[in-house]
Amino acid sequence: MYLATTGRPDAPPAPRGARRRVPGTVLALGTVSLVTDVSSEMVTAVLPLYLVLGLGLSPLQFGLLDGLSTGATALVRLLGGATADRGGRHKTVGGLGYALSALSRLGLLLAGGATGGIAGAIAADRLGKGVRTAPRDALITLHSPPGDLGRAFGVHRAMDTTGALLGPLAAFALLWATADAYDAVFAVSFCAGTFGVLLWLLLVPGRTRHAAPAPRPVPRARTGPLAALRSPGHRRIVLCAGLLGAATIGDSFLYLLLQRRLELDPTWFPFLPLGAAAVFLLLAVPAGRLADRLGRRGPLLCGHGALFLAYALLLVPLPDAVVLPGVLVLLGGFYAATDGVLMALTGPFLTEGRQASGLALVQTAQALARVGAAVAFGALWTASGPETALACALVALAVAVCCCARLLPRDPAPEPRDRRERTDRPCPP
Repeated sequence: MYLATTGRPDAPPAPRGARRRVPGTVLALGTVSLVTDVSSEMVTAVLPLYLVLGLGLSPLQFGLLDGLSTGATALVRLLGGATADRGGRHKTVGGLGYALSALSRLGLLLAGGATGGIAGAIAADRLGKGVRTAPRDALITLHSPPGDLGRAFGVHRAMDTTGALLGPLAAFALLWATADAYDAVFAVSFCAGTFGVLLWLLLVPGRTRHAAPAPRPVPRARTGPLAALRSPGHRRIVLCAGLLGAATIGDSFLYLLLQRRLELDPTWFPFLPLGAAAVFLLLAVPAGRLADRLGRRGPLLCGHGALFLAYALLLVPLPDAVVLPGVLVLLGGFYAATDGVLMALTGPFLTEGRQASGLALVQTAQALARVGAAVAFGALWTASGPETALACALVALAVAVCCCARLLPRDPAPEPRDRRERTDRPCPP
């Protein structure tokens, strides 16, 4: 059966028009993500500088390194989602992912300047993120009312982005205080990541046991990560996630393009993600609530329209005072309207008992597509220059948005309350 709703089956329906509280599990997950993002964004903010300007990697080499490390998470996302669904092990599998990402900071410390060691540490971090993302988002889906999924994901992403704001600030402060000692950034990042793992163990609830049995037997669900692809709407979302991901270049490339155009001093490079993160933080919850009210398909497409405008700003001859804030505001708006909204759009189309697997399929399609996008963009930049590469990305994104405007399913209509109360009961194992 498919999920008629995705909230907690034992939660009574809230009165119409009443202001509902954000579930405690969502707040706990947001706290863990906030601390973990401080750790990860400290590294992400300085890594392009460290690799391209510090170690002298070409844009093509950086694109290959970034793309391949992202692609390494594909199978892990699927296996992590399937494992988390089997027996409701969302907390266990998610915790392993957070621990792996924390340990990857030690890998950066031990690698020194060796490209192979750095690549392995980056891959470990991406693997950890791939393992934890689907179980974490499945917990948000399972503990939130169906009509408030956009708001729940918006609150979580806002807390997550608070860490993304604090991380680059901490990295900049450390680089300034230690005279560009990148090892100090990696060491502090490891400590913050370890604290995030402890918070996960202490704050996030384990598997919830429901005493109420299902009123009738349900056929045994198929096993395996692809078992979640039983809903036509879900299959179309997976396809669209891949199409849009193939036309999305990485944030690191955008920041490098900004740094190149504005001729910024490398010391200020870690501040570039702060503008986008601040806009994301301000708009994540309003965008989620708007998606719940008006439908999640429209904001998702409009968010990619904002990304299209960000690409265009880097090509047009406008003053730097317009380009810098414009690109950062549009990039932050893109994430606010797409990151949590895509997961909220997917929620009602997930197969019962396959929530983590279903979300992992969407995330994997997006990640694999971005592998090709990163490598292709780096190759075009190296061969023909950044302007040609960006123009190609602009055309690809326009085509992808037009295709997805026809393919994306609309939010299913809510079911009557009496039927919802019957179908919300958990299915037997």
